[in-house]
Amino acid sequence: MDQFIVKPLFGEVGDPVYWYTITNVTLWLFLTVVAVSLLLVAGTRGRAIIPTKIQSVAELSYGFIYKMVEDVAGKDAVRFFPYIFTLFMFIVMSNFLGLLPLAFTTTSHLAVTVVLALAVFLTVTITGFVLHGAKFLSLFWVSSAPLPLRPILALIEVISYFVRPVSHSIRLMGNMMAGHAVIKVFAAFAPLILLSGLGVLVTPLSVLAISTIYALEVLVAFIQAYVFTILTCVYLKDALHPSH
Repeated sequence: MDQFIVKPLFGEVGDPVYWYTITNVTLWLFLTVVAVSLLLVAGTRGRAIIPTKIQSVAELSYGFIYKMVEDVAGKDAVRFFPYIFTLFMFIVMSNFLGLLPLAFTTTSHLAVTVVLALAVFLTVTITGFVLHGAKFLSLFWVSSAPLPLRPILALIEVISYFVRPVSHSIRLMGNMMAGHAVIKVFAAFAPLILLSGLGVLVTPLSVLAISTIYALEVLVAFIQAYVFTILTCVYLKDALHPSH
């Protein structure tokens, strides 16, 4: 699990890490912001009628998330599109950068994903109360259920609502950490060909397993960003239309 250790960028390994310490996490968060900026700003600066490859990726990402927001949360949620689009691009870029050799996967740390999930939770909750006031609480009252069951269902709804940031953050962190850990386990078997005769059989299988899992991780990197974003749209829909 040493690949997930937070280390000071300047200084010795093992030095204490404070809230103001510049670490490997800080570096890769910064590189994520730079990469997203290059893709969306520098990559679309030309605004060519026949887009370049980078411009095509940027435009496809924009259209993909815009349609998601409109389809899932409704047209009145389009005003939140800049936030949701930023969220998606940050997560998907963090996930992809984490697949580079010697890189650090920032989304494999709960401290990062919790901040993202809490930001969504607070945005949705504040929006619900600002737009609807006390009527937002109707989200927890299942009026279609039999009257004796409504208080029980209301309690369940409240608990599930406050569990959202927990599941939202752990899902992303767990999936990113698990894939990288499995790759590291198989990588430990790769040098066996240099140590024993058994390695002639084990090493090729290890390399094949690493390649397969790495290809799967590329897919997972996108899927997890997509899941995080679409859940954000679902939660936002509850804030905009609590009675639905």
